[in-house]
Amino acid sequence: MHIAEGFLPVAHAAAWTVISTPFAIQGFRRTTEVLRSDPERRLMLAASGAFLFALTAVKLPSVGGSSSHPTGVALAALGFGPSVTVALALIVLLFQAVLLAHGGITTLGANLFSLGVAGPCSFWLVHRLLRRWCSTSAAVFAATLVASLATYSVTSLQLSLAFPDPHAGIFSSFLRFGAIFAVTQGPVALAEAAFTVFTLRALSLLAPEVYASR
Repeated sequence: MHIAEGFLPVAHAAAWTVISTPFAIQGFRRTTEVLRSDPERRLMLAASGAFLFALTAVKLPSVGGSSSHPTGVALAALGFGPSVTVALALIVLLFQAVLLAHGGITTLGANLFSLGVAGPCSFWLVHRLLRRWCSTSAAVFAATLVASLATYSVTSLQLSLAFPDPHAGIFSSFLRFGAIFAVTQGPVALAEAAFTVFTLRALSLLAPEVYASR
C-alpha cells in the first residue's frame, strides 16, 4: 500500500497532499480533545498506534512502486474513531518513510489518504452497520476485511490515475493494479481480520472501558 518515494508524478503527489491535509488537521484536533477530556486513554491510544505501526511495517512486494501489508487501522478506528486514526496513521507513515524507507515524503499525502482516511472510514461505517445484527467479533472481522480491501482499492485508483493504460484508459489500469494487489492482499486481509479479532478479545479483558462495549 505504501507508494514509494518519487513514484508518483509531482502533480499527483501534490494533489493527494492537498486532499489529505484537512483530514490530518481534524485528526490532530480530535486527538487533542480526546486526551484532554480523558487522559487515562493515552495508554490505549499508544497501543493502537503501536498496533498500526507493527502491522504496516510488514512489507510484501506487490505492484511496482508499492507494497502489500496489513493496514492495522481497526483498533484505533474502533476505540477512538476515524479522525484520531488519521493522526496516528500520519505519525506512523512519517516514521516509516524516514526510518525504514517504507513509503516516502513526496507520497505521504497519497499514502495517508489510502491508509489513514479510506481504511478507517470504511471500518467505522461497516462496523456501525453490522454491530446491531451480529456479534462483536463478526462485526470487527468483516469491518477489518473491508477496511483492508478499501485501502488497497484506493491505492489502485491512485496508481491508475497516475499511470493510465495508454489504450484502454484509467479503468483498465485500475482493474490491472487491483488484480495484482488481490494476489497478495486477499490472504493478508483475511489474516489481519482474524488477528484483529484475537487482539480485540485480549484488549477487552485488559481495558473493557475502551473496547468491550464497542
